[in-house]
Amino acid sequence: MPWTARLRAALFSGAVIVAALAGCSTTGAGADSNSSDASAQVFTNPIKEIGNDPWVIKHGRYYYPVESWDGGIWVTRSSKDDLTDIAWAGKRVKVWTPPSDGPACADVWAPELHFIDDHWCIHVAATTCDKDNRNHRMYALRSTTDDALGDYELAGKVTDASDHWAIDDTRFEYRGRAYFAWSGWPGGEDGQQNLYIAEMTSPTTLAGTRVMISQPDRDWERRTQPTEEGPEALVHDGRLFLVYSASASWTDDYCYGMLTLIGDDPLDPDSWSTSDQPMFARTDKVFGPGHGSFTMSPDGSESWMVYHSARRSGAGWNRMMNAQPFRWERDKPGFGAPVATGKSIPVPSGQKTPATTDGS
Repeated sequence: MPWTARLRAALFSGAVIVAALAGCSTTGAGADSNSSDASAQVFTNPIKEIGNDPWVIKHGRYYYPVESWDGGIWVTRSSKDDLTDIAWAGKRVKVWTPPSDGPACADVWAPELHFIDDHWCIHVAATTCDKDNRNHRMYALRSTTDDALGDYELAGKVTDASDHWAIDDTRFEYRGRAYFAWSGWPGGEDGQQNLYIAEMTSPTTLAGTRVMISQPDRDWERRTQPTEEGPEALVHDGRLFLVYSASASWTDDYCYGMLTLIGDDPLDPDSWSTSDQPMFARTDKVFGPGHGSFTMSPDGSESWMVYHSARRSGAGWNRMMNAQPFRWERDKPGFGAPVATGKSIPVPSGQKTPATTDGS
């Protein structure tokens, strides 16, 4: 097993124990919003004590976080119009358990949930039962009903003709076409992760061979290990952006970079421009912010980001889930700085439900 995979497994197992104990406290999401002045309607980060690669999708009046946990995939349905209380309110279900053998039975990473053609689809990275990181590929799970919390079946591997190592996909639509972007190795061994893209013709099928649209050639993308991963699309007023995470994920220097589509074709590497500096990075109080997702407030008037950060400096993959709003500045997203743990943030516009702090 490559050293990065061994490190990931070791740190994650320790993170589960530490973070689970931390989850018994009442200082997480909503510590302020459930105080004597509930009318203030504020919350504090983290919104979940344990949170890795958080993906949240808004569908109707509900938010659906999906996560890899306890050897499977879990989906939560929030209370109505409630983004910041998704860890405590609503209903949480284990929707898929990996098979006991085959190519997708271990190390299930970074799932994403999408509603496609009246069914829910989860894209997730997984590897073989021997946990050989070199065998990580992307897979699609398809719901058997239109219920996001219902049963899912393995629909197949999602790969291009080259069939290289792949993790951290995202599916998005732009100008009537569907695309699939992910993080991959340029060859067959660990050491560098680039961003690749292909057109998607179905939830399990890619057209053609992968196209590399970015590689970590800036100093802030190469700290400890040259890495670009976790791409997430933002489409705003007809413009397309891919926000990604850079540098080694287990370090304090993990951060967001951004690609901007400056041409017409997302499959043309020359159509993309890379940010000169990180778009969202560590502060003296927040470490390793990255690999999250983007959504809207309950009333649709505000843009929000949900992301993870390390619980402390040097915590590695011992991470928590956070949320905060961001703004559009000159038709580009402006993320500002990650808000420190315990600092009050106004709840999303249109959110009426005060958060709880007792874990119920």
